Amino acid sequence: MNIIISNSSGKPIYEQITAQLKGQIMNGTLKPGEALPSMRLLAKELRISVITTKRAYEELEREGFITTIVGKGSFVKEADQEFVREERLRAVEGHLQAAVDAARQCGMDETELVDILKLLFEEA
Repeated sequence: MNIIISNSSGKPIYEQITAQLKGQIMNGTLKPGEALPSMRLLAKELRISVITTKRAYEELEREGFITTIVGKGSFVKEADQEFVREERLRAVEGHLQAAVDAARQCGMDETELVDILKLLFEEA
C-alpha cells in the first residue's frame, strides 16, 4: 500500500491517511473486497501510532469507504455509485472555487472565466 506521510503538512496524520486511502478507493487502485493492512501493520510500516491508524480506519468506516469485521480485518466496501459521484462533485466544486478565487485575484470577470472553462472542456 502506497501512503506517504508528510510531517510538514498542516493536516493531521490520520487525515493524510484517510485522504490517500479514499483516493485509492475512488480511483480503483483499491478494489471492493480488498483487505487493508491491519492497523498494527500499517502503523509499523508508516512508523506512527496504532491510535492514529485506528482513527483513520474509523473515519473511513464512518464515511462508508471500508468495513471492519472483528477477527478478520478491514476491507474496501462495495462503492455506492451515488456516494462516489457526490464525492467527486465535491472535489470538482473545490477546484472550481480555487479557480474562481484565482480569477478574482487577477481581476478576471465571470465571462472570461467561463470562456476559459468552455475552451478547456472542449479540448478535453
